[in-house]
Amino acid sequence: MADPTCPPLPEALNAAPTVSPRIVLFALAMGGFTIGTTEFAAMALVPYFSAGLGIDEPTASHVISAYALGVVVGAPLIAVFGARMARRSLLIGLMVVFGLFNLMAAMAPTYGTMLAARFLAGLPHGAYFGVAALVAASVVRPNQRAQAVARIMVGLTVATVVGVPFASFLGQTVGWRWGFALVGVLAATTAALIWAYAPRDAGDPGARPMRELSALGNRQVWLMLSVGAVGFGGFFAIYTYTASTILEVTQARPVMVPVALAVFGVGMTLGTLLAGWAADRAPIKTGFGLLLSSALLAAIYPMTTGSLVTLLPMLFVIGMTGSLGTVIQTRLMDVAGDAQTLAAALNHSAFNVANALGPWLAAQVLLAGYGLPATGYVGVVLSLAGAAIFAAAVLDARRGKGWG
Repeated sequence: MADPTCPPLPEALNAAPTVSPRIVLFALAMGGFTIGTTEFAAMALVPYFSAGLGIDEPTASHVISAYALGVVVGAPLIAVFGARMARRSLLIGLMVVFGLFNLMAAMAPTYGTMLAARFLAGLPHGAYFGVAALVAASVVRPNQRAQAVARIMVGLTVATVVGVPFASFLGQTVGWRWGFALVGVLAATTAALIWAYAPRDAGDPGARPMRELSALGNRQVWLMLSVGAVGFGGFFAIYTYTASTILEVTQARPVMVPVALAVFGVGMTLGTLLAGWAADRAPIKTGFGLLLSSALLAAIYPMTTGSLVTLLPMLFVIGMTGSLGTVIQTRLMDVAGDAQTLAAALNHSAFNVANALGPWLAAQVLLAGYGLPATGYVGVVLSLAGAAIFAAAVLDARRGKGWG
């Protein structure tokens, strides 16, 4: 006899009882690992492909910006016009396209080709994570959605620990082109795993672009996206300049840079898993906890940059706060109504806005003559601003009896 106290299994899980949700989540997380590897490894490969293409490093860094622009542009467009597709088919298509454009980057003969390839490779990024989050939530019980989303995001954080160092190693030894070619192989592997294990769905024939765009008229959606775009910017303000801080302020050997970034990545992985568990139980407290902890740690960060003994533990705990996306993604599922795909994808556009805003503000502080440790103070301001927006979102939802 069924236990009446146990919530019913989601329809997708009932439809494929022979496939463990853990296998489905692993297949989806593999895509996160693939995307994370190319997103972060491209930064490490700048010195190598700039020399290979005959351009200076500042010019080569535009390739990083081109990818981020592709994410911002691609996420809403693909979400709107792909909403009618079966999610499994859409995910496979996104991974195939992602792999092909990374192979294009691997074979790029000129800077212009490389720039175009990285922009095009960024297009599937946000849509993949958004749709993958919806599929992940569909194969678990409602009270486990945040944990399912967190496991998808863990693929990205593990990439900072494993995928990025390996791609960087390839760039240093056999050539930078192999770093991008590796991503093509990983994308093909992900597409195969999703084809084999993701639940088969019929798509949504009733989906229309205007229905998806209805999310843009939802105040809660905009507030939550703003939390990510602003509040997470402080994290990127510190992360972007970690390598420079280690070399110029801590004055450690260059070999310690990948070690420090790996420590950052381990913290992100653990923090993401814990945040998923906490968000399923107390989403509001988890959101405030992450944002306020980020502000506090960013304030302490400048005082730890003088020695690896203090800096490495600080990078670990700052990394643990890099899991805000899990809270926001889960909340968007609740407020997006019929525009689930667009809202989920826009979350990753918002985080790429944060990836541009945080480092840009930090750069202004550095250009004003303040040292690299001052990037922590940028983190304080942005984290507190994100917490204020989050508070506004909570109050707005409670007035409408929609949260907590």
